[in-house]
Amino acid sequence: MAGLTKMVVVALDGSENALRPLDYLNLVYGPKHNMEVMLLHVLPTLPQILVADDDRQSKLRLLNVEKKSIQMAEEILAEAKDILLKKGFKDNHIKTVHLKKQMGVARDICNFAANKRADSVLISAKGRSRLEAFFSGETAQKLLEYCRVCPVWVVEGAVKSIRVLVAMDSSENGLRTVDHAGFMLSGTDCQVTLFHSKRHLRRFVPQEIIEAAPELEELWKNKAGEQIAPYMKKAKEKLLEAGIPESQVKTKVVDGSRDAASDILKEAKGNDYGTIVLGRRGHSGVREFFMGSVTSKVLQNCAGMAVWIVQ
Repeated sequence: MAGLTKMVVVALDGSENALRPLDYLNLVYGPKHNMEVMLLHVLPTLPQILVADDDRQSKLRLLNVEKKSIQMAEEILAEAKDILLKKGFKDNHIKTVHLKKQMGVARDICNFAANKRADSVLISAKGRSRLEAFFSGETAQKLLEYCRVCPVWVVEGAVKSIRVLVAMDSSENGLRTVDHAGFMLSGTDCQVTLFHSKRHLRRFVPQEIIEAAPELEELWKNKAGEQIAPYMKKAKEKLLEAGIPESQVKTKVVDGSRDAASDILKEAKGNDYGTIVLGRRGHSGVREFFMGSVTSKVLQNCAGMAVWIVQ
């Protein structure tokens, strides 16, 4: 598979929802893109109390269950691969793997992706396997918690647009997010917008204080604009250096509200974006800015979009 420059691990559970990411890959990349797709299924396991039973008949039953699980996994993976082949993806660009569950579905996916040095893990926001509670929205949330090296892409429903919004802030972490977006979107037709909503002064002081000194709000807007400007410039340079044509890149800075997530969602939904790219940590490395409330709110309200969470 020499020459392939990108690898995406697609986690599957056998549900229809879990196949949505395959449509997303086709929308953004298509079969001609230089990418390896790794289709992964983690086998379910029986309760330990059953596994520990030494009875011969019990062991035979467990062996049959294991064989059935592997057969089911192979069917799930074969179905997904067939979908990609029908879309025109090359057979030698697709690999299928099933694993025994060791530490839990999310951890096993993260460990597999890290060992393979994958560029991202792609998963449906909501999946439901033939086994209750085996794979669900909870797994997507745990992936975000455990995957510290590999970015996680979460697809919510059917994505129709190739427009990408990269949420920016004035931090080095924000620029690392741009590095990932630039690498993964190079060679695609995606239109990329570097977006920043200036934090409203009400995030720092009560409205009554602002009303008593209205000139402070205008001064703050100017200072906030000056602060983000060099980061936006550097971010655009990074995208161009990654090979994305300037005609596909633009920047947008708006006066934000008290809620950064609402600003991001308003922009994305109001302007037909299909993908939102967020850093795991935001301004000054503060964890909760992007990994806490902002990320959670965006993920909860991203129907018809994909969200990339980048370390």
